[in-house]
Amino acid sequence: MPATVVLGAQWGDEGKAKIVDYLAAGADVVVRFQGGANAGHTVEVGGETWIFHLLPVGVLNDHAVCVIGNGVVLDPESLFSELDELAGRGIPVPPERLRVSGCAHVVLPYHKALDRASEESLGSGALGTTARGIGPAYRDKVARSHALRVMDLLDADLRDRLRSAVRAANDMLTSIYGATPLDVEEVVRQTQGFSERLRPYVDDTSVYLNKALDDGRRVLFEGAQGTLLDIDHGTYPYVTSSNTTAGGACTGTGVGPTRIGEIIGVTKAYMTRVGNGPFPTELLDDEGERIRELGQEYGATTGRARRCGWFDATIARMAGRVNGLTGLALTRLDILDPVERLKLCTAYRHGDLLLEEFPADPRILDKCEPVYEEVDGWCAPTTGARSFADLPAGARAYVRRIEELSGTPVSLISVGPDRDATIRL
Repeated sequence: MPATVVLGAQWGDEGKAKIVDYLAAGADVVVRFQGGANAGHTVEVGGETWIFHLLPVGVLNDHAVCVIGNGVVLDPESLFSELDELAGRGIPVPPERLRVSGCAHVVLPYHKALDRASEESLGSGALGTTARGIGPAYRDKVARSHALRVMDLLDADLRDRLRSAVRAANDMLTSIYGATPLDVEEVVRQTQGFSERLRPYVDDTSVYLNKALDDGRRVLFEGAQGTLLDIDHGTYPYVTSSNTTAGGACTGTGVGPTRIGEIIGVTKAYMTRVGNGPFPTELLDDEGERIRELGQEYGATTGRARRCGWFDATIARMAGRVNGLTGLALTRLDILDPVERLKLCTAYRHGDLLLEEFPADPRILDKCEPVYEEVDGWCAPTTGARSFADLPAGARAYVRRIEELSGTPVSLISVGPDRDATIRL
């Protein structure tokens, strides 16, 4: 049975967790394939709020096995913090329900120290990272020198390799950034404490996932961040350090592209962005502040206020192209309920040129002006709608126009945070 990929079609924070949680009811396996604890996936179930950073959201569905793939950079401290919180709230996760790739690279304290020091050194040119050590961990992975994988944490020679890695990181901290070095033995002690606890969860997850698909089990791939934060296709350098697009689901899990049958891009009914970088439809006025407050647009991982703007169909078309989207999941439609007039960006104006495709050069993007189409709002509640016909006429027209402009059909609509506040088309 083909697998389904759910990923962000904007700059992240699109509401992927709500969609994954909804679809996980019909999945046997849910797998994270990239990123790390810089993700902040928030779900509301039965009046309770859950925030995940590393664990797949599918963990809330007790029938699903959760997998952390090789493309993830694993922060053991964050993982065990989430597991402990779940256990404390009545949802223990035994090893038979969680499998961690032995090939996943590990985020350790020195990665976080390097992340903070690098951001501070950039001053006003900072990238706006979460300071969770993600970039330095991926850098070590590509450099192939001092990187440690999950399987390495289980080796007898861990102490020697770890001491060497911490010393190399300390050299960078002191000589490049003028920062305080870490205590080598403290990092060794802390990491060794994680090793034995991690051991029962470690598996060859590529073999496990392919066997699950061979057996006809339903596998759901859960992306983190969003298309425009992809290291290759995003608004570089204001991106994350992994492939957030659909190809990352294959390289990040060891599952071939022919096994994937559905790719759902999650997009808000408007736009948001956290961190620095170009944002053509950003609203720097009272309207932007109004949308931020209506949607409570603050980061689940950092608490930072999100930048807000109108829906950008140019970005939606780009997301459809690079991911091969088969459908859109449109979230937070209900946030726009009280807004009298809405705008949809249909293209960009760059000097005398009209750009209907998203420019790859961020210097061009930074100078683009949005070309808007203005439409009436619906000024009526959508939260009680459970079918497309239940939506106000203006909301239905807005959804259909997004389909036309993006070139991708809308397959799901979220009109509230709860599982049942979802319309399936």
